[in-house]
Amino acid sequence: MPYLKIWIHLVWATKKREAYLQGTALRQQVWQHILDNARSKGIYLDCVNGYHDHVHCLMALNSEQSIAKNVQLIKGESSHWINQEKLLPFKFAWQTEYFAVSVSQSMVERVRKYIHHQETHHRHKTYQEEFEELIQKYGFEVS
Repeated sequence: MPYLKIWIHLVWATKKREAYLQGTALRQQVWQHILDNARSKGIYLDCVNGYHDHVHCLMALNSEQSIAKNVQLIKGESSHWINQEKLLPFKFAWQTEYFAVSVSQSMVERVRKYIHHQETHHRHKTYQEEFEELIQKYGFEVS
């Protein structure tokens, strides 16, 4: 049996980056559902948080999992659930794209704190500004 822990910081946005997730109570309900659903599928999400138009997760992969499959399971089921529960008065969807970057064990606590403080963080910075900083920080090429 392999022993591994690969930490991934995931970020994805609502369709067209619309601020669909208004209100702390709605967001907390969605985040909790994402956590519960992921765990029921054997996906370990350490924490989930976000703001009006996006989500951050800290995920640990095991030897049987891929980032793409886990993201598909999490995003697909959560958008279906939001619509099924009629949490919003319109059809909800996530954007297709997502951001994923590995996190060293020594940085896990720092990323965890960053995710937990999204409300405060976004009083001063938009998702677009945050996304552009992440892309630049990690050297991603955007076409």
